[in-house]
Amino acid sequence: MQSTEKIACIIVAAGRGSRMSTQNDSTPKQYRDLGGKTVVQRTLEAILSSTQVDIILPVIHAQDSKAYQDSVSSLTDNRLLAPVTGGATRQASVASGLKVLAEHAPDYVLIHDAARPFITPTVIRDAITALQNGAQAALPAVPVADTLKRADANQQALETVDRTHLWAAQTPQAFPYPLIWKAHQEAFRQNLGCFTDDTALIEWQGEPVTITTGDPQNIKLTTLKDMTNAQEQIAMKQLADLGDIRVGTGYDVHAFEEGDAVILGGVSLPHTRKLKGHSDADVGLHALTDAIFGALADGDIGSHFPPSDIQWKGAASEQFLQYAVNRVHKRGGMIAHLDLTLICEAPKIGPHREEMRKQIAQICDLPVSRVAVKATTSEKLGFTGRKEGIAAQACATIRLPFEDWTRPPDNGREP
Repeated sequence: MQSTEKIACIIVAAGRGSRMSTQNDSTPKQYRDLGGKTVVQRTLEAILSSTQVDIILPVIHAQDSKAYQDSVSSLTDNRLLAPVTGGATRQASVASGLKVLAEHAPDYVLIHDAARPFITPTVIRDAITALQNGAQAALPAVPVADTLKRADANQQALETVDRTHLWAAQTPQAFPYPLIWKAHQEAFRQNLGCFTDDTALIEWQGEPVTITTGDPQNIKLTTLKDMTNAQEQIAMKQLADLGDIRVGTGYDVHAFEEGDAVILGGVSLPHTRKLKGHSDADVGLHALTDAIFGALADGDIGSHFPPSDIQWKGAASEQFLQYAVNRVHKRGGMIAHLDLTLICEAPKIGPHREEMRKQIAQICDLPVSRVAVKATTSEKLGFTGRKEGIAAQACATIRLPFEDWTRPPDNGREP
């Protein structure tokens, strides 16, 4: 049976993150890049993934309006309210959010740090369940696993601390809205601004706090090392999500005709002849394009760009390669590596190899380190040995989402 309570969530994003600042970068941590998205965007997306949350209210610093708007420009969920300006302390920022929520009259409120982007719906659900079962405050936490030492001012260990009943607190912390709002108002009246944790206000009010199941992955990004670890965590998840690894090969041949340059790998090379073809005859890019189509099991270059179609007459082959790359992206995938081998007696490829790598990398939006270009001769055998044309072989490695395994057969239709 679905709950009828109205549940709000305050995202505390007004901090400066001074422990992560460096001489070259003072960007608040919530607006730093984390795997292609800002930290606050990932946090908001995580909260929005919970169907139990009805209202989300960010509390931001007065100087961060543009940074915040840039971060959330792709979020269109109407549960996300316009941000409010926070105060000088975390406690003051939370109070600002609670005050604005009064007009929405939520039954429960979650208070979550913007710098915890790995929050899961399970942690949220368990905290809400505790409130529904009568708890006055729910505190997600994990047991302290490390041995703890108490030290003196000289960092000399004095004693081992018993960790049996110690817990590492996390957010979102959850409360009946009237209770936590009343506690904040009372603290303000008594000029008490020392609370760094919202459950501490409930303890101060003499009410019990219930510990709920936290998650070891629900870390708070505080230091540069935390950010590095988070980047690695995101990268590993992205790779795990793209676990369907495929390899495709491509082969193409073009003959020479009268001319003064050949186009190979997107680069024009001066030569005594040019390559003959319906398009610009870039045999290297054609082979790469076919390799990607092969990895996708998505036809070949001729089926997508028929030579009988006049619109491709003299066309730059880079648009064929870009199209193939876009087909990968539309399937939710990525190009992992491209390997091109050019087979010819002339022109010499070596002096132009790095320029080709850079051009292919730019076309495919890849690091140059993921593009290989090689060249060989056929020892003067065959049509390439007789300098009648150029051949190219290519290999493309791509990664697709695992759900592709479960897709029904397309019966020849395009994916």
